[in-house]
Amino acid sequence: MPVSPQEAAHRAASDAELIAWVDEQDRLLGGLPRAQLRDRGLIGRGTFILLFNSAGELCVHRRTLSKALYPGYWDVAAGGMVLSDESYAESAARELEEELGISGVELREHQRFFFDQADNRLWCAVFSAVSDAPLRLQPEEVLEAAFMPVDQALRNAMHQPFCPDSLQALRHYLDVTE
Repeated sequence: MPVSPQEAAHRAASDAELIAWVDEQDRLLGGLPRAQLRDRGLIGRGTFILLFNSAGELCVHRRTLSKALYPGYWDVAAGGMVLSDESYAESAARELEEELGISGVELREHQRFFFDQADNRLWCAVFSAVSDAPLRLQPEEVLEAAFMPVDQALRNAMHQPFCPDSLQALRHYLDVTE
């Protein structure tokens, strides 16, 4: 399925962003364009924000087809790459507002983990937030979103394409909160 000119422009700008480049111990080495990190198999930093409503349901959204990684996949977390001049917490707040239109909420950091796949090597910080505010989806990144019980999201992941990195973030979150 072809992508719109707006989505293509968004992806080109996204690929040029300077991302925090780190080593296997999460020590900052500098900043590199996102596409270079991916193409060279280097490690970046990423944030995963699990957004819940006050009923305890998790926001699950579907990524646009223009995304470089996991296009059209379902995602259990908002988030993205940490820019070279940002902290994990600053990135989490920015990404939650950009993707889902949620700001001014308390972000709780839970833990960090290393995700290592050939095309996606990240040091990941897991955050959670609670909000009942209406979602404002970023059209260049999010096709649709819904709140659902966590166990339903995990069941859906068994037969639909879900982002493996955000599923791992959710599992880490569940391990420390249950």
